Amino acid sequence: MTTTGEDHARALTGPWWWPRRRSAVLDGALALVSAVECAAEGVPFAREAGIPASVGIVFGLVAGSVLLVRRKWPVAVVLVSIAVTPAEMGFLMGVVGLYTLAAAEVPRRIIGALAGMSLLGTAVVTFVRVRQDMARGDLTLGDWFVPFAAVTTALGLTAPPVLLGLYVGARRRLMESLRERADSLERELQLLAERAEERAEWARNEERTRIAREMHDVVAHRVSLMVVHAAALQAVARKDPEKAVRNAALVGDMGRQALTELREMLGVLRAGEGAGRRAVGVPLAAVGEAAAAAAAEAASRAAEEAGAVEGPCLSELEELIGQSAAAGMVVDLSVEGEVRSYAAEVEQTAYRVVQEALTNVHKHAAGAKTHVRLAHRVSEIAMQVENEPPPEPASASAAGLPSGGNGLVGMRERVVALGGVFVSGPTEAGGFRVSAVIPAA
Repeated sequence: MTTTGEDHARALTGPWWWPRRRSAVLDGALALVSAVECAAEGVPFAREAGIPASVGIVFGLVAGSVLLVRRKWPVAVVLVSIAVTPAEMGFLMGVVGLYTLAAAEVPRRIIGALAGMSLLGTAVVTFVRVRQDMARGDLTLGDWFVPFAAVTTALGLTAPPVLLGLYVGARRRLMESLRERADSLERELQLLAERAEERAEWARNEERTRIAREMHDVVAHRVSLMVVHAAALQAVARKDPEKAVRNAALVGDMGRQALTELREMLGVLRAGEGAGRRAVGVPLAAVGEAAAAAAAEAASRAAEEAGAVEGPCLSELEELIGQSAAAGMVVDLSVEGEVRSYAAEVEQTAYRVVQEALTNVHKHAAGAKTHVRLAHRVSEIAMQVENEPPPEPASASAAGLPSGGNGLVGMRERVVALGGVFVSGPTEAGGFRVSAVIPAA
């Protein structure tokens, strides 16, 4: 179980400068032991200095208690330990002070300077003390023992605490760095999860918009033609039975075509839902929030793959115009340039633009002559559907064809999504024109 930076910050509940209460208890115990040690060592120091023993004890208590502030002012603790070294007291304070100084956030040059001063002071005091002992006859070893004892004692009291403090300080800084990286990673994962939700919502909105366009294109055009043929069937049912039979057959064919296209779209939707569940359900349950972004991307890719259903193409344009002509519309088709194939999205969009424009003519200008122009250019394809004024302005309302006002908006969205240009509006002659240019790439 890892501890983040916020958890570590909440754990800092100690008094004053201590991060935790147990740290304060530890420093208090060390200061107490150091004060007792220095007070005991202050008695022989007072005897040699010719001062009262009580003064030496008080001096030792004050000097040893400085260890209480080792976390706050480690430099001061080391300086005090160096200052009392000639009195041969404060060995615990010197060792703990050097360890704390090396582990603290102090420049290395200061650590090296104070450690060198402590090493030199300890070596000099040990050298002098050992020579005095040998002069009094307490030690009978050779002269080589004096520098050996001085160097060994100085290194033994200085090097281990400094090296241990450097190691602990480096480890502490490493843990803080890892904790900060964990916090940063957690924030990034939260941000990725939020972005994944946004992308998933965007993908759902795009899919709903695409489905709405497809439904509108299929239902509006087919049903409009069915309504026109049904009206013609009603008009000629008694006068021309053969024509009525043909109109009835056309209505049936268009209804079957509309149902077929609707079934294809619904089948794609069901397949897309299954792919989305397979892509999202397992990763989220297995790896949790960290995989939310990848799962959302997988779901988005599944939706895009589901959306790539085979749709109409430009080769079916003549059949589309023939259906409108069978409904009584006079349609003139002209094609310019060399006929070639395009990307599926480009051909579907061009087909839907012509289809929606013809549907609008059926709704709003029934019986009007319509001109459909298709131009194959070097790097783009252009199409234009223009109808003349209707012979009878009231014919559209008489047909009973509703209009939701979303056809032109859907056409514009389709064309602009492919980087094209869409323009629509009335003509000076009283008709209506729809023009679109779509890049071939």
